Order: sequence, then structure tokens, then C-alpha cells
Amino acid sequence: MPSLFLGILLLGLRVTESQASGLAPPQQVRLDADTEAQKLLVTWEDGRASTFDVEILRTELMEIVFNETVVATEDQSTGKHQWNWTSPVPLECTSLSVKVRSRDGQDVSEWSSQQILPGLDLPDNTDSQMYPEGKTVPVGSNMTFCCIVKEGQQFGSLLYKDTLVKETMLSRRTYATTMTNQGPSNPSGTNVVCSDEKKMIITGAVVFVGYPPMPSDLVCETHDLISVDCQWSKGRETYLFGMARQTYYTLNGRNCSKARDSNMRCGLEQWDGNWTLVARNLLGEFRLTDAAELGHRVRPVAPVNLTTPEVYSWNASVGWLWKYNGYERLSLICQVQRTSHSNSSTQTYTGYGLNTVVLKDLQPDEKYNVKVRCGSQKNFWKWGEWSLPLSFQTKMDRPVAPDIWLWMDSDNLGRVLWKPLTKSESHGQISGYEVTLWSPEENSQQTLTLPQSMYSLPINVTDRWSKVTVTARNPAGVSLPANVVIPRHLPDAEDTTISKVTFNGSGFPLSWVAHANASCGYVVDWYNTSCTHDCNVEWTRVAADNTNTMVQSSNFFAGVRYTFSLYACSSESTVLLERWHGYMQELVPSRTVPRLSPNQEGSDVQLTWDQIPLEHQRGFILGYTVYLTNASHLTLLANITDPQLTNHTVKNLVLGSYKFTVKAYNAAGEDGGATVSISLDPYTYWLIMEILVALGTMTCLLIIITIACYRKRKWVKKAFYPDIPEPKLPGEWGITQGTLDVKPSPHSMVHIVEDSVWDSSKEALVTVPEEDEEGTGDEEADTDEPASLRYYNQVVEEGSSSRGRPHASDSSASSTGSMDSGHTDVTYTGIQTSACSLAPMAHFQPQPDASQCAGGGGYRPQMQSASCPEDPQTGPEEHLQPPVGSFGGYQPQCSWKQDSPEADGGGLDQACLGSPTSVTSSQFLLPYDTSEEGKEHQSSASTWFHNLLTGKP
Repeated sequence: MPSLFLGILLLGLRVTESQASGLAPPQQVRLDADTEAQKLLVTWEDGRASTFDVEILRTELMEIVFNETVVATEDQSTGKHQWNWTSPVPLECTSLSVKVRSRDGQDVSEWSSQQILPGLDLPDNTDSQMYPEGKTVPVGSNMTFCCIVKEGQQFGSLLYKDTLVKETMLSRRTYATTMTNQGPSNPSGTNVVCSDEKKMIITGAVVFVGYPPMPSDLVCETHDLISVDCQWSKGRETYLFGMARQTYYTLNGRNCSKARDSNMRCGLEQWDGNWTLVARNLLGEFRLTDAAELGHRVRPVAPVNLTTPEVYSWNASVGWLWKYNGYERLSLICQVQRTSHSNSSTQTYTGYGLNTVVLKDLQPDEKYNVKVRCGSQKNFWKWGEWSLPLSFQTKMDRPVAPDIWLWMDSDNLGRVLWKPLTKSESHGQISGYEVTLWSPEENSQQTLTLPQSMYSLPINVTDRWSKVTVTARNPAGVSLPANVVIPRHLPDAEDTTISKVTFNGSGFPLSWVAHANASCGYVVDWYNTSCTHDCNVEWTRVAADNTNTMVQSSNFFAGVRYTFSLYACSSESTVLLERWHGYMQELVPSRTVPRLSPNQEGSDVQLTWDQIPLEHQRGFILGYTVYLTNASHLTLLANITDPQLTNHTVKNLVLGSYKFTVKAYNAAGEDGGATVSISLDPYTYWLIMEILVALGTMTCLLIIITIACYRKRKWVKKAFYPDIPEPKLPGEWGITQGTLDVKPSPHSMVHIVEDSVWDSSKEALVTVPEEDEEGTGDEEADTDEPASLRYYNQVVEEGSSSRGRPHASDSSASSTGSMDSGHTDVTYTGIQTSACSLAPMAHFQPQPDASQCAGGGGYRPQMQSASCPEDPQTGPEEHLQPPVGSFGGYQPQCSWKQDSPEADGGGLDQACLGSPTSVTSSQFLLPYDTSEEGKEHQSSASTWFHNLLTGKP
């Protein structure tokens, strides 16, 4: 109750206030909607106030949309007030309620009756709808879209360009979203769709967002000197497509219906010095103007019907026609563009009504395409359009002289090379080459015809030819000759300076000092350095007044070393001046160092390897790096900066296993690395190994020497142990037991060489009278001893019994007298017994009468036994019987002491009478000793070596 009372009180106060103000509420309020422009026009009647309060609400939810004080003047013709309101939301989305009241300062009237603008979300409109539909708005504008769902259907979501956007509820069925700063639409527009709770699209709308037109560069010109052709640029893209939204143009009020995006032009039949272009679309319009005189805007049309009346090898004439007769009086400047397979060039010609030109400096047997365009020479405005192209081919001409060069494969063999003629040099299809070898000294020549596919000819510089001439032939004729001189001697390439050259991106820059003999310039040739046979040689020529060049070729490859040689060219010969090596691009070596091997030297390890082959270096080898490999980790041991050094010693290593890696490197980096392992053994093992190796080597050497001596034993025996002839007597002397008939030899002589003073210790031969010799004839039958031995033994026995008596110096004469019938010459030299001859006599020392030992171990031609008879009274037969084996042969004395003290002093019993020497040998001859001690002495090294040489076992 109190609240009801309070409300009535307030209502009464308001009525009282309204009556007190004296302002009447507006009457006849009316609402008119412009849905396209989303504007609401409100009109009412009130003759007193000029200021009003307007309130707009959404009818269904009673949400205030607008509540402001506005000024609305009275229309004198109708006596009504009107006010426009632009709604941010399409007016179709929901119903709006509008009411107005008058205001005069602080005094206000009552609200007018509420007027409702019905929306399309009323219950009687049951279909789904979306607004606005198909509207065109400028880029950057804000726009609100609303979705009215079907009666009884649940709203789901709103999508703008497939993007989910946030919505706002306007009524029970209406939901809205606002998009700000919209971007340009696609050609088909921007889609906004509404879906239900099941993600099914229930309705949608399309909006077109673009720009108003903005053309530029309006230019008007004439082609026929009468009409006008205006062109302009479309300018900024409007992004509005379709007949209703496209841009329309008018020129001086004339509709340019043919103006399209690809052809912004419009024409008028008569020249007018001023032109205005208007461009218009749904978002606005734009204007352009232009003005000019006729003579300043002449642009000739393209020439037509091009022809070539005359065509030659080096020039041709081209003619054409004009579409308009007025060009005959017009001063024209024309461009003729000619294009061939190799290049394109443009030449300019001038003249009144120009319609014929002559093309010069053409290439023979070349196909050309020609087109022409012209412009006004006076007050030149623009070049006209190009004519249609005309094709023609020039006639052939004889080729140019080939570019030839002489490449020496070796000191005596070479190749004459020439470059294939290019299209611009051949002047026609080359049919072959003629190579002529000249010998001015002999005034002779030899001509060879080669096919067009050959570009070289091998020659021998040792032949008589001294000059080579090469010519090329085509159907039009033969080229001028190209000559090269064959050198009689080649310069020593090792004395030529070799430098390094670096590729700079476009080629190899070479420079040198001018040479006085370069009368015809210089030649630079190059080839793959690793090539050894039939190399691909290229060359270029440099003028004599130039001392540098840039070597360029399409055949340069990365990782390949090239050798560049500079020659001075003259009429007599070519001289090698300088050489370079270079790489287009250095790459890491493609192979590791070959034959890497370790060698232990005590506690050190020496690593050796070979250089990488040139074709695998792929760069200038700068050195080597030596690493110690531990699993995957590499420890740098040394960096060898001398590329010629291919060994390294790692010192002071402890016993164990090691793995070393050696890598070669160049400017591009290191190779993959070669790895080798070694296990260090104690040094004593190596010492033992060295001793064993040395002993084995000596053993092998001795075996080889022994085998060689054995195979050459005859030569060695002859050189060191010549054969000593044995006494040869008729019959089986000393072996057969029987009567020996001794007859004097043709020449027998015994020459006694003794001192004049008798030495009792020495034995000598005594002269036996002939009668005594004859008197013994009866005894010969009773003994088996040969008569000659008995004779000599008798002499010896007599000498023994007469020891101490002096001998006459002519004893040799009496010996001669006893044997002068045979005249045999035997010489005895009074030389002391050798050491080896004394040894067999040792066992005779204990005997009481050693002085009776015949010869004392000395040699006797009677082949007397070295043993003395035990009984001195034994008969001559028993004494002279030699023991078996006492005639085994002769042996040289192994140790001869001519001046030993024993010879001068005591021991006379051991002194030998003398020893004979062979006529053909300087060795003294001793008999073999048949005693046991003698046999032991025969096993000495000298005896073994003697047996080896003689082939005895």
C-alpha cells in the first residue's frame, strides 16, 4: 500500500508539472523507413517547440536504442517537424518503438503516443531471413548483420568468411553481429551465413566491399590526322564485379561502352582540343581532363604489307605501305628492327612519307625477321605500333679463314687444330676443309681434304714440312688461308715460369709483360692439366698492343686444374712465354693419400705416404694434417705446410697400439682421411729381429758365393790353385813289384844348389860313378825298386854316411856327368822346411838317431818315405821299399818360413834339404804325409777348399 500511494503521488506531481509548463506533446507522429539506406524518418506536428527528446526502443525486449535531444525545425510548407535517424542495424531485423516529446530548456511536455515500426521477426513471418542482402559498401566500413531464425527453430552461430563471429540477441528470433573495418570482397562477394544448433545453414547474405573508381593518365591522340583516340589507366582496382557494380565511363558526355579493364580507350570522330572523362560506380565517381593541339598528338599507325624487293649476302631492301594517304606529306622517323638467331638490332631511318629502307651489315646465309614502326619527326609524340614481322634469308658467301693453332703432344708429334666455324663465320653450310703442308726449302706441298666434322690433323715435326695452311669450303667458295709455322725445336717447358691464377667469377684474368717478338699478337691456350692424350685444347688470340685478357669458356668445371700457356706469335714461329695453373672452383680432394704406411723406429713411428693423383686433388694441395685417432676423436699431431713432404715421424711413443689419420687439404678443406694402425713392440725384439735378418742375409750371401764358386770352380782353381804336374815315369812306377828297366831320359840333369860350406845338418846329392851304376845291374833282378830310385837313394845314403864332409862346388857337374846322356834339369833350392812339413816328423823325435832320417821331412824326388828305418843295417832293398800310399801326389807348402830362426840355429835335423819348385808354379811342393798325424792335418780348411775346387768328396 505505501508503494502504491507513493506512485500515485509522483504521477500527480508530473501531471501538475506538465500543466504548469504549458508544453503540449507532439501530435500525429509518423514513421517512414528507408531499408536500403537503413534510415528512419520521424515526422510530427508541434507549432511551438524546436527542440525535442526522441527515444527509440526495440519493441520486444524494450531495450533503448536511441534517447537523445534533437533539433527539428518546422517545415513552413507543411507545418510539420521531421528528423532522420540512421540505424546501425537493418530496420528489418526487429520492431522499433518511437516516441517524441517537446522540450523548452528545462520544460518538457508529455511523451507522444508510441509509434511502432514493425520488423520482419513478427510471428506471422515464419521463414528464416538475413539482412542486409546484396549491399555494396566501401572498404573499411562497419556493418551489422542480423539473422532471423525460423519460428520454433533454435539459433546456432554466425559465420563471416567462414569465420565464427560473436552474436547479440535482438529479439526472440533475431541475432546480430557487427563487422568493423571490412576488407575488399572476392569477385563473388563476401558471404555471411547463419546456422542452427545442428551446424546446418539456415540462411545467409552476401555483401560487396570495394572502392569507388579512380582512373588516371588520360591521353588523347590522333592516328589519321582527323579523329581522336583517348586512352587512360584504370587505376586502383575497385573489387566490384558484375553489371550492377562495375564502373562506367563517359568522354565528353559520350558513353564509352567499349571501355573495359583490358582496353581503357574511347574515341571521337572529330578532334576537340579539350576532353573530360567521368568514371562512376555504386560507391562514387571520378573525373579526368586533357587538352592538346592536333599536330602535337600524332601517332602513326603500323605499316602494312612489308616486302623485300632485293636480298643479297650482306644487305637487303625492305618496303611497306601506309593505311592513310595523309602520311605522304608527314615527316616520319621510322625504326626497323631485325632479329636473327644470334642477335637483334634496330636501325633508324627518316623521310617524308617514308616507305622503303635498305638494311646493311647483314650476315650471309642468315634468316632475319624484320618489323617497322614510325613516329612524327616534327613534334614527336610517340612511336606507332610495330608492323607484322617479315622473314627473309640472305644469300651465301665464302667462309672466313679458320682460327688454327699447333698443339704439340710431344717433342716430335703434334696436332694442327682449328676451331669450327660459327654460323656467322661459315656464311653457309661447310662442306669440308683443305689442309696443305708446305716445304719452302724443297718447294713442295701436300694437300689433304678433310670432312666438315674433322677439326684436327696429326703431324710429325721431324718431317720436311715447315708450314701448315687450312682453308674452309662451302657452296659459295673457299675461305682465305690460315697459316701456322711448325717449329723445328720446342722450348724447354721446365724453364718456363708457372704461376697460379684465380677464377674471379666470370673467367681467369691473365696479364703479362709485353714481348718484342709478338708481331702478330699473343695466343693463350688452355687444357685439362691431368689430360695426357688427345686433350681438348682451347685457345684465344690477343692483340699485340694488349698485355692482359680474361679467359672465358663454357667448358670450365669445378675441381679441375687447367694449364694456361702464353705464346708470342710472329711470322717465323711462336715462343712460349709463361704458364699458369688455376681452378674454376676448388673442391676437397676426392681421394685420400695413397699407400699410407707406418714404420717403427724404436719408440718413434714414421708415417709415409704418396701424393694424391692430380685428377683427384681438385685443388692446390697446401699440406697435410696428421691426427692421432681415439675412437671418433681426432687429436692434431702435426700440420705439414709443405705439400712435397710426404712423411712425418711421431716421436717418444710408449708401447701400445696407435691409429693415425693423415689428411690432405686445399683451400676447400680436407679430404676424408687415410687411417693406419700400428702396435709398438719392445725395442729388443726389433734388435733381435735385425740381428736375425743380418745373419740370414750373410748366410744367404755365403751360400750364393759358395754356389758361384762351385759352379766356377775350374776358374777359381786355375786362378788360386793351379794344377801341379806329377812326375810321370814309364810304367807303373812304385806300384808294380817287378823289374824296372831304367833307361836314361833324353835330357837329364841334376843341378845341386848348395852352399860351399858343408852343413852336416843338410843332406845333398852325391855323384854316383857310372861303373857303379852299371855294376848294380845284377842286383836289379833281385829287387823290385826301380833303378833310378836306387840311384837317388844311393846318393842320399852316401851323403848321409859322409855327413860332415865338405862338398865341392862342382858337385852339380859330377851329377851332370853321371846323367849327361839324358840331360834332365832338376833344381834344388836350399830352403828350410815349412811348418807343416815339420809336424809329421814329431813322432821321430824320440828315436836315438834322428839325423839318419833321410831328408828330415824335406822333399825328395825319389819319393822317399818320411819314416826312418829302425835298423840302420837294413839292406838297400828294404830301405828303398816305399810304403803303400806314399805316392799320393804333391801338395803346396801351407806355411813357408824362409828366414826363420830355426834355420840358422839348432834343429838341423829338422831342416829339409830343399824342395823343388814346379816349372809352371811358384808354390813349393811337399809330399803327402801318410802318417796318422798327416791324415789329421789333411782335414784342415785349406784341404777342404782344395777338395771342393777339385771336385773331390
